[in-house]
Amino acid sequence: MSIFQQLFGTGTTVDLKSIIDDGAFLVDVRTPGEFADGHVKGSVNIPLDQVALQLAKFKNKKNIVVFCRSGGRSSQAKSILEQNGFTNVVNGGTWDYVSGFVK
Repeated sequence: MSIFQQLFGTGTTVDLKSIIDDGAFLVDVRTPGEFADGHVKGSVNIPLDQVALQLAKFKNKKNIVVFCRSGGRSSQAKSILEQNGFTNVVNGGTWDYVSGFVK
């Protein structure tokens, strides 16, 4: 559970480690500059303002984990994806948190 979920009680509890270990599509929705300063190994950078324009990149993924600096932008990204029919999206919260589960 991310710190955001712990503080605000949003969403259901998921086993983020298992989802990542199972090969989840890891998407960092921060800006390219933020991504360049440090990111989760194996993640792709699709900034929040590009998510709706790049929906094809999310298709046919078993699980999708979105994350950012604080969990706010990733929450918005999750909503955008769900509004476009994706049901397999998890808000991982912060990139630092998600990086703790990546080998």
